[in-house]
Amino acid sequence: MPIKVDLQNDEACADIPAEQKFRDWVEASLQASYRQLEQTIRVVDEAESQDLNRRYRGKAVPTNVLAFPADAEFLDYDCLGDLVICAPVVTAEASAQGKTGEAHWAHLVVHGMLHLQGFDHQTAPQTREMERLEIKILDTLGYTNPYND
Repeated sequence: MPIKVDLQNDEACADIPAEQKFRDWVEASLQASYRQLEQTIRVVDEAESQDLNRRYRGKAVPTNVLAFPADAEFLDYDCLGDLVICAPVVTAEASAQGKTGEAHWAHLVVHGMLHLQGFDHQTAPQTREMERLEIKILDTLGYTNPYND
């Protein structure tokens, strides 16, 4: 299945993984088959993350990842939606949690991709299911359980 990742980094945030890594993480996260998938991942700074988080979630702070599901009714190709990832938050969280930056990027892409596919963590059973999937996917990619760190 061809996967196209549109990696946007308009703020030229430094120390982000290579585009192939993002493609690998997206592909590993898919819970269904697609004939061809186009996935947008936008890397942003704290100001853009905070603005989007305030506008769409009512929280006036930057956050690590936001997932915006696509309205497939208006598209003539497979697209799950857009992920917006705040590079400075990812870097700070990885450092605070004693993780490598790459492992944390992988986790957040997987987490966001699961959200785009309808998974959530609003209830305890949803959280358990989503974390179980994240751990399984990350393991196939060679990363350790992000919840044990």
